[in-house]
Amino acid sequence: MSKIPSPCIDVCKFRREGHCIGCSMTKAQKSLFKGLKKRKHQEGFIDFLVNQQAALGRYSHWRAAYARKCAKKGVRNPAA
Repeated sequence: MSKIPSPCIDVCKFRREGHCIGCSMTKAQKSLFKGLKKRKHQEGFIDFLVNQQAALGRYSHWRAAYARKCAKKGVRNPAA
């Protein structure tokens, strides 16, 4: 089974109170995701991130960009 790609969509501009304008992660969250080895932990993090984006607002572009990233890597999109 292929590794789940990082939720980062390569925008990486930290504004919005320390949250990236592309994916909503903070720098600490980006480091945390890199350390997650188990698939269920990675999927849980993606679920958390989707909820965070909903709470913060203005992240509707992320789902489409992340779906393209997963398709390019040939991995099922855990955010779908």
